[in-house]
Amino acid sequence: MRTGRIERNTTETKILVEVNLDGTGTYDVSTGIGFLDHMVEQFSRHSLIDVTMKVDGDLHVDQHHTTEDSALALGQALVEAMGDKAGIGRYGTAYSPMDETLARVSLDISGRPYLVWKAGFSQEKLGEWDTELIEHWFHSVSQTAGITLHVELLYGTNNHHICEAIYKGFARAMRSGVELDPRKGGAIPSTKGQLGG
Repeated sequence: MRTGRIERNTTETKILVEVNLDGTGTYDVSTGIGFLDHMVEQFSRHSLIDVTMKVDGDLHVDQHHTTEDSALALGQALVEAMGDKAGIGRYGTAYSPMDETLARVSLDISGRPYLVWKAGFSQEKLGEWDTELIEHWFHSVSQTAGITLHVELLYGTNNHHICEAIYKGFARAMRSGVELDPRKGGAIPSTKGQLGG
C-alpha cells in the first residue's frame, strides 16, 4: 500500500495527515473550517485517495495558518506515499462541470512545483472560509507535493459551484496522476530516470 503520514506541529497549528493512494476515497477530516473540510472530503472521494486530516489551528487569529499548513502537510503526505514515483501516470487533466460552472485542472507530478491560477470569486466567504485563501491552499499543496498545477475556471457564477468544481477537477486529475500504469513496468515516467531536480 502506498501510504504517507505527516505530523506537523508548530506554535500555529498541530496537524496529522494520512493518505492512502490505493484507497477507495474514504475520509476523516476535521480542520475547524467547515467549507475546507467539505472540499478536502470532495478531494478524497473523487480521487479515491483515502485522507485523514486533523487540524488544531489558531483560528482565533484567522484562517490563514490552518488553510496553508493543512495543504503543506497534505502535499508532504502525498510525496511520502508516492516514493520514487515509479510506475505512476504522472499527468492528469479533468474537466469538471457543476451546474452552470465548468473548471479545468491539469497537472504534472514532475517534482517541479508551479501554480497557474485563472479563477476567482465574487464573494469574500464560502461558509466561514475566506475565499482569498483557496488559491493559497492550491499553491501550498503544489509546493510540497512537487506538482505543476494549472487551474482554470472556464465559466461559472455560483461561488460554491466554482470552488467545488475546482476541487473535484483536482481530485480527478490527481487520480490519473498517481494511479499505477501496468504498461510502464514500474519505470519512473521520465527520460531522466527521476522526477524533480
